[in-house]
Amino acid sequence: MSIADNFSLIRTRIAAAALKAGRDPAAVRLVAVSKTKPAAAVAEARECGQLIFGENYVQELVGKAVELPGAISWHFIGNLQSNKVRQIAGLVDMIHSVDRISLAREIDRQWGEIGRSCDILIQVNISHEATKGGTSQSQLLDLVGEVAELPQLRVKGLMTLPPFFDDPEAARPYFRALRELAGEVEAAGIAGVEMHELSMGMSGDFEAAIAEGATLIRVGSALFGERDYR
Repeated sequence: MSIADNFSLIRTRIAAAALKAGRDPAAVRLVAVSKTKPAAAVAEARECGQLIFGENYVQELVGKAVELPGAISWHFIGNLQSNKVRQIAGLVDMIHSVDRISLAREIDRQWGEIGRSCDILIQVNISHEATKGGTSQSQLLDLVGEVAELPQLRVKGLMTLPPFFDDPEAARPYFRALRELAGEVEAAGIAGVEMHELSMGMSGDFEAAIAEGATLIRVGSALFGERDYR
């Protein structure tokens, strides 16, 4: 199937999952994960009407942003090293993977140098997997409180990566836990902090994530085909 065919099918599945959960399909946005895919594939998806593209690697994002100027909203969704923040300052509309105060301070500093603010999500390692980034559930409120004091950052919500399961329903408790954590953060009433966004769900489980409140789903292989691993 072509990217256009895949895009149409994904949109249909998003709408069906949202309606089944009693939600407005417009409340769920697709982040097209374009890592390792050529700029031509991004351009093809953009022609279909896709607006948001997620990248995991700084160099790759920068290269594509230069090659594809114009109406694309770039999101950084991968592990971000503090020494590479400067390269994406002003290029991305949202960073999904802020999981430590040192990284948040560097993002604040770099966006401050260009006089702009950056929307971020706090990544939470709900599964406690050593191979995944994210702050712990017990440290979340403290981290959000510290980040909220940084003038150039705007906390918009949370992100998580559950373990891989063959059965998407097995991931639902992790998605539910993130939604509940967002509720706890919201209840804390930290000034300047919003919990409007939940970034969770990928190609294999995004319908389960939508059922639990996802507002941003990160879909790569279902749209572009299997990615080139590296």
